[in-house]
Amino acid sequence: MRIGILGAGNMAHGLGGLWTKAGHQTKLSHRGEFAEAAAFGDVILLAVLAEGVPDTLRAVDVSGKVLIDCTNSVVPGEWTVRASMAHEVAELAPKARVVKAFNLCHEAVWRDDPRKLVPICGDDPEALEVVKGLVTDIGCTPAHAGPLSRAAILEAAAAFVIGLSVSGFDPRDALGR
Repeated sequence: MRIGILGAGNMAHGLGGLWTKAGHQTKLSHRGEFAEAAAFGDVILLAVLAEGVPDTLRAVDVSGKVLIDCTNSVVPGEWTVRASMAHEVAELAPKARVVKAFNLCHEAVWRDDPRKLVPICGDDPEALEVVKGLVTDIGCTPAHAGPLSRAAILEAAAAFVIGLSVSGFDPRDALGR
C-alpha cells in the first residue's frame, strides 16, 4: 500500500519506518511538499502539530482517501484537550474517510517494535478495515472503539495519560499490567 505522510516529525518517522519495514511504500513530507505526499498515498497519515492541521488540510486534496488522524490538541499543564481534533479534521476534509488512530502513545513508542493495542474510531467500515490492516502490519492489535464521534474520548484519554506521565507516574499502573 502507498502511504502519504503529512509531516516529517517523530510520529511520521516512527510509523513510516514501521510501515516501510512491513512492506508498504511511504512518502514523508515537510511543509510545501504535503500535496505531493497526499497525491502519492492511497492512505494518508496526518502527523503534524494540532496548530498546523487547518493549513495542512487546506493545502491537500484527500478526497475519497483514508485519512488517519493521530493528532491531539493537549493543553500543557492542564492536560485537557482544546477541542476534538478528529471533529476538526472531519470538518476540514469532508470528502476524506477519517479514522482516528495512533494518538494514545508517545511518539517514541513508534520508533521501535511497539506491540500495542491501538484503539481506532471511524464511520467508514472500509476505511476502518484498511487502518486495522495497517495496525496489524506493524505488530499491533487494532481495537475498534466506535464511531468517529467517540474519538474525542480517545483524545481526552491521551491528555490524561500524558498528564500522568509528566507527573512522574506510569499510566500502565492505573490499568493493572
